[in-house]
Amino acid sequence: MTSSPAANDISIVLAGEAGQGIQTIEQLLTKILKLAGFHIHATKEYMSRVRGGTNSTSIRVASRSVQAPLQRIDLLVPLDEKVIPHLQNRITEETIIAGDRDVVGDVPRLLHVPLRKLSREIGNEMYANTMALGLILGLLAVDAQVMEKYLGSRFAAKGEEVVANNLKAARLGYERSLALRESGGIRFPEIIRHDIRDEIMVNGTEAVALGAIAGGCQCITSYPMTPGTGVITFMAQHQHDFNLLVEQAEDEIAAINMALGAWYAGARAMVTTSGGGFALMTEGISLAGMLETPVVIHLAQRPGPATGLPTRTEQGDLELALYAGHGEFPRIILAPESLQGAFDLSRKAFDLADRYQVPVIILTDQYLVDTYYNTAVFVLDPRETAHSIVETVEDYQRYRLTPDGISPRGIPGRGLGLVAADSDEHDEAGHITEDSEVRVKMVDKRLYKLEKIKEELLPAGLEGSGDCRTIVVSWGSTNPIVREALGRLGSNDVAQIAIQQVYPLPADLERYLAKADKTIIVENNATSQMGRLIQRETGHRFHHAVLKYNGLPFTVEELVGDLQKCLGAVKN
Repeated sequence: MTSSPAANDISIVLAGEAGQGIQTIEQLLTKILKLAGFHIHATKEYMSRVRGGTNSTSIRVASRSVQAPLQRIDLLVPLDEKVIPHLQNRITEETIIAGDRDVVGDVPRLLHVPLRKLSREIGNEMYANTMALGLILGLLAVDAQVMEKYLGSRFAAKGEEVVANNLKAARLGYERSLALRESGGIRFPEIIRHDIRDEIMVNGTEAVALGAIAGGCQCITSYPMTPGTGVITFMAQHQHDFNLLVEQAEDEIAAINMALGAWYAGARAMVTTSGGGFALMTEGISLAGMLETPVVIHLAQRPGPATGLPTRTEQGDLELALYAGHGEFPRIILAPESLQGAFDLSRKAFDLADRYQVPVIILTDQYLVDTYYNTAVFVLDPRETAHSIVETVEDYQRYRLTPDGISPRGIPGRGLGLVAADSDEHDEAGHITEDSEVRVKMVDKRLYKLEKIKEELLPAGLEGSGDCRTIVVSWGSTNPIVREALGRLGSNDVAQIAIQQVYPLPADLERYLAKADKTIIVENNATSQMGRLIQRETGHRFHHAVLKYNGLPFTVEELVGDLQKCLGAVKN
């Protein structure tokens, strides 16, 4: 039995019931494979329950850097009888299934590995997952010493017996893989290895948190909500390393108001949440708009409405982020496409919020925050944090009218002036007013900032020739998937605009779209929220929309097929 994946590229899926340790094995596998010199991309599908259902990790092992998931499965290791029915739409005649016949039954193309029997001999069926890890690493010809050294260090804190049993399980799986390779029962294309010891293996959650810390974040106040919780968890684990104040508030309303209070006092603060929690924060966002107080909000999207699919992914909260809060006031929305982008834009969010005194929303999704891959080390070079804070004078006016709408921001205790703050409309000194003329001036002042913001933000980022007749637009986490799909299509007449600066939209976007004969929008939602935003801002209506909203991210293969249909020609 042989597999025929694309050259230098193998797609491996390990799956089982929730509670079988799939996430732990994912972390172990990715780290060991990276140590062995492979480029790795790993993403997961998991149920919103403690036990039951089917959880899976999809690990792409490649000879080059990859940032997109695949539909196909080259090697499937099922630890539960429900796995194969659950993943049936991804299994092909080329898929190799290495598993226990006693668990999955007599399925086609099964290479029997008695995981249950062998793990019982060790003393616990839970060791089947470590055995599966050894099996996969052996099939990829990873040096057994690399595997054993990492497992030994990883389980050392749990005692000698746990270390010994995990090593025994991994060796048993590794030995089974050698037998399969020697018998010719399984064969993969050679994956070229690289010296990537200086690269790091992180996920999107860690990238956002590290970017926030690099941006000068001193305080995070949040209430847990999947998939945004990981950011506060990571920062809590490292609060003493970076002198952070970490506060789990009683609810999302308290969380955002605490963050506003921190900024008012001169600290840089953020909140992290998902759609349902963000909905509770909307009054606080309006308060930030009226107070002209900076705040950074990480919104990790998941499918709604209500609880929806709490552990799946979707780009369904763009309009929520765009319109949240009553009244009219400016905001900035950033949607990173990659781990590097998550770090860079999270870092930049704090400077933007500080400079323009507006809410800045970092819009990610479950797919991005839970995805692992190896990437270059984030640059954490020390730099002067550009606080836009002034020392107040005795006649200080917090909301002084200025040509660009940005008033000098003072904080209590720094200078001689009174720093007034009120949620009612106010005059330049911050005193409540109902004067109609002052109201108009203050609204205009706040909105003037948007024009100033537009001068600083990024260009559209056209990838390809500016003379291309067809343009594909995507945003956030879909960008790398679209990029690889277009690379496979190999057309020189198709360009991509990969948006990470969601609002305000890039100034040159309208010009590019107006020149194209055909435009296609790709989004992980049902109603083309970005398409509607672009139409509102530019008047451009897309010719085609490729939309997905079943709770899963796009895969490269399905996008190739969808784009071929839109382009009107099938290419090999």
